[in-house]
Parts: sequence; C-alpha cells; structure tokens
Amino acid sequence: MTIQARSIRTTLATALALAILLACTACGTLPGTPTSPPTATPQPTASPEPTSTPTPEPTPSPTPAPVVSIDITKLAGYVAPVRLSSGAYSKTFAGGAKITYWRYGTGNKLLSSYQAEKPVVFGSGADYTALQGVLTFRGNNYRNAPAYGTADVSQKKLEIVWTKSDGAATGYGSYWPGSGWTGQPLIVHWPEATRLAMGLTAEAKAKDLVEVIYPVFDGNVYFLDLATGLPTRSPIVVGTTFKGTGCLDPRGLPLFMTGQGLDDTNGISTPFQYRLFDLVRNKQVFAIAGKDPVTTRNWGAFDSSAVIDAKTGIMVEPGENGVIYRTDLDAALDAASGTLSLAPSIVKFVYKSSYSSKLGTESSAAYYRNLMYFTDNGGTLVCMDVNTLEPVWMADLGDDTDATPVLEETADGVFLYTGNEIDTRCYGTSSTSAPCNLRKFDALTGKLIWQHDIRCTYDASINGGLLATPLVGQDDLSGVVIFNVAKTTARYAGTLLALDTKTGAVVWQRELASYSWSSPIAIKGDDGKTYGIFCDFKGDMHLFDPLTGADYSTVSLGANVESSPSAYGNMIVVGSYAKKIFGIRIE
Repeated sequence: MTIQARSIRTTLATALALAILLACTACGTLPGTPTSPPTATPQPTASPEPTSTPTPEPTPSPTPAPVVSIDITKLAGYVAPVRLSSGAYSKTFAGGAKITYWRYGTGNKLLSSYQAEKPVVFGSGADYTALQGVLTFRGNNYRNAPAYGTADVSQKKLEIVWTKSDGAATGYGSYWPGSGWTGQPLIVHWPEATRLAMGLTAEAKAKDLVEVIYPVFDGNVYFLDLATGLPTRSPIVVGTTFKGTGCLDPRGLPLFMTGQGLDDTNGISTPFQYRLFDLVRNKQVFAIAGKDPVTTRNWGAFDSSAVIDAKTGIMVEPGENGVIYRTDLDAALDAASGTLSLAPSIVKFVYKSSYSSKLGTESSAAYYRNLMYFTDNGGTLVCMDVNTLEPVWMADLGDDTDATPVLEETADGVFLYTGNEIDTRCYGTSSTSAPCNLRKFDALTGKLIWQHDIRCTYDASINGGLLATPLVGQDDLSGVVIFNVAKTTARYAGTLLALDTKTGAVVWQRELASYSWSSPIAIKGDDGKTYGIFCDFKGDMHLFDPLTGADYSTVSLGANVESSPSAYGNMIVVGSYAKKIFGIRIE
C-alpha cells in the first residue's frame, strides 16, 4: 500500500485561529455559531445574488449520558477466537458459520494480537459532531440523520432555486453523467475561525457560510454556497470518478475525505485511492491505496463514506478490496510554528467468510459505541469490535448488500435494519427473480427479529432489490421504517413501503412507476411534523407524507437521480444524470 503524508503549511494567524477552533470543539462550543438563526431565503436560478446564509434551528436533543465500551465477551453467544498456525484467527459460530481473519500493522506486519492505544467509543448519532450540517453519509455513526435542522413548511411544495452544471466521465465501456450512487452531498455551516482560515473566495469568507461539498462523476470536487449555488472556491480537479459520499472531520478541522469509484476515467488509468484533502490549501495531502498486498482482490474502489471519532481522531473506512482500514490521523496543530501536521498510521482487518468468497464493502458502516457493522458483496453482515478488530457475530444476508445498515437505539434495545439485492442468487442461472429480504437484527447479539420479503426482477446490468438506505422514523414517525426497493413488479418499477419496527408488518405500501436507488430522507417541520423526500429513476423528486406514502408534490430534476439528497433547514441538495447539481427549497 502506498501512503502519502505531508505537512500542511498555513500562516501563523491561520494556525492560531485553528487552535482556538480545536479548543472550542473540545469543550463542545464552536466560535461564530449563531444561537437563533433565521430560515434560508431562496435566490433566482438564472443569476443569483450572494446573500447572507442563515442557519436553521437545530432540533433540540437531550444531554448525552456517558457512554462506555461494550465488553464483547459478556454478550450473549460470544465465541472466543482460535489462533491458527498461519497466524490468522478464526471463529465458528452456532450453526457452523465461520470467519477467518487477519490484522496487519505498520509495514503490513501480521499482528499476533491487537488492542487499540486510542479506544473508540461512539456516542449516540446525535452526538457525532458539534458542527451544524451533514458531514458523512446519512449524517452520523448511526446513519440516521441525512437532514439537519428544521424547515418552515407551509405550502408543501418543492421549488428549484439554483442549479450548478457539472460534467460526465467514461469508464469500463460506460457513460457516467452528473452524480451517481450513493453521491450524497455534504453540507456544513463553518465556524468563523475555520471559514477565515480556509481557501475560500473573498465573498465566501465575508459571509456566515453554509457550504455544499460534492465530489461527482466528472472527477471534480465542487464547493457551493447553499443559499445561492455560487462557487465558494475553485473545484478540486482530481480527474478520476467519484460516486460515493465524502466525509468531513467532525472536530471542525478543515479536512475532507472521499473515495475513488473507478480506476478508468476517460481512458486514463488512475490507481484507486481513498483521498484526504486539506481545505486550507484545497490540496490532497494523504491517501490510502486500494491496490493492497494484504488482499487477493484486484478491485480497490472506495464507495463507503468514512466516520471519524471526534475524541481520538480515528477514521474508519471499509474498502471494496475487502480490507477495513482503522487510521489514526494524528492531526496536530503547532500554533508557534504555524503548522498543521498529519502523521497517519493504519491498522488493517482482512477476513474470509464461510458464507461467500465475494469480499468488498460498498455500503457505509454503522457504529454503536465500539461496535462496527458492515456488509459485503457476498452478503455477509459482520459486527466487529473496532478497538480489537475482533468479529463479534456474523449473519448471512443471502446476496450482495450495498445498502447501508441503520441503527436504532430504543428502551427495548439496539437494533439494525438492512436489506439485500437481487444479484448473486440469479447470476449465471435461469432465474429471473428473487425476494429482496428486508431484515431487523438485534445489534448486540445478531438475533434476527423479523424479515419481510418482496419479490424483485433480476437485471444483470442494473441490480434490483434494496440499494437505498432505509429511513428509520423518529419523533412523530417513530415505530416505522421506510424502504425503497428497486425493480419489484417490472424492470423499471419499484416499491416504497413502510414497515412496523416491532413486527415487520406492512403499515403502507406504494407501487412506483420508476424505481429508485436514491435513499429517502426525512425533514422535520417547525410544526413538529415529519416530511419525506425521495428521488427516482425518471428524475422526479417527491415530497411525500411518510405516514401514508402519498405525494404532496413533485419536481423534475431532468434525469435519473441515483444520488441521495441532503437537507439543511428548508434547502435540499442533490445531483442527477442531467449533469446538474440542484438547490431545491421546500416551501
């Protein structure tokens, strides 16, 4: 593996500003954050004028209780590992399922044991960051917050208020326009100290900025003002295709990460990397190489969106090469010399599953305290202790699973929702359909709580089943989980359905003329009511009632929307195959 690590040079003034920011982040207070911001005002599409960007009122959350690490040896059904003569470890679970795994340190040295020097213990999803915005796929470690703040909804309509053109790419004999799956834009309200330190335009530095950050198919990372759609800095031109979702450092450091989706872009071969960018200089400063000698898989894409523990600076990222990377970024600020430095060190987890030999993770992992949940191309779901890199339990999902699992913490326990695709079960056979299995698991033990099946057609070129991440209801939507399933009754059809979280029974079900890979999101109204948003293959964005499934209104985004939208207050952002990024206002 090739690792690039360089020092990031800034001015002394910048370093001091960042030092203040880090100190404030550590105590949970960020400078420049308004306490009672107003609602965003839309701008005309044709020629928007820059305006001050207001900040939506965040949804109040209770003071978090202290979180402690889960002792995996005390969990029901725990199986102790067995060390093999090869240096690997293995576990055989009840029923005969087996996982064999290896852990590697610096220089790809096989580790005989592993205990993290900096233990990671995530809090609830609401405690992932003190920054305002959507900083990783679905917002946090539970993957249940794709929208930030609340919206003033009175007319229940959608309006496009700005657009930004992007490009396209070719690769592996295919054409990739605009933005694709999962492709959720990041939205962040920068604290003043960070905003003044970064490489922004003068206009962007001068306002209370909420910034959209969006890596897309054409190989560029775009930076836009949420209010106007105007550029806040020049795009970072990488030249290789991005189709996953990026990640921002939740500590407030101006660090942005995103993964490469293809190594063949416009006829140019570029080695796979998971890339980290310094947003002071708008320059790549670190990378994890996808072509890794510790795995036998040649495909090294990174579609997953990483998470970073704000207390330790540990970043965890699964690769489609079958490797889980636990990276200590070791980002440090020296105010005296004006230097922000990185000294990353990586520990790797590699495994083999008795369920399937098809390794590689395209979904984004979910995290409960020190437990990590990831799925792979062969349909294996693994729960792992992220501090020892020891598997806790595993489950057979029966097929390729790319939809990101979502956690729910209740008084009755901690649960995980997921669903699979129609892929490996039909590949190379005469089968033309199979059931998509929607499931709820006990997140601590792996016990299956319920399963709901919905039959889908098999398409060798474009998979059916669950590609969209489920939406777990909260507040007035509590007790419901919404799934968006592709290619159900016909090749281009889909089904949107809500299931009871306790029983798995259908609450409502809606047949769609156009299927969807785009993940549905929930927007909380100022009146306490939840509104749903989903996008489809036809290119329509739907504003719908998540209690019934019925549309309030729709707006056309011109072409297929594979990407998942993000929302901040009244503003929604998403890209489509029309080679445009859209700023849409919910009214």
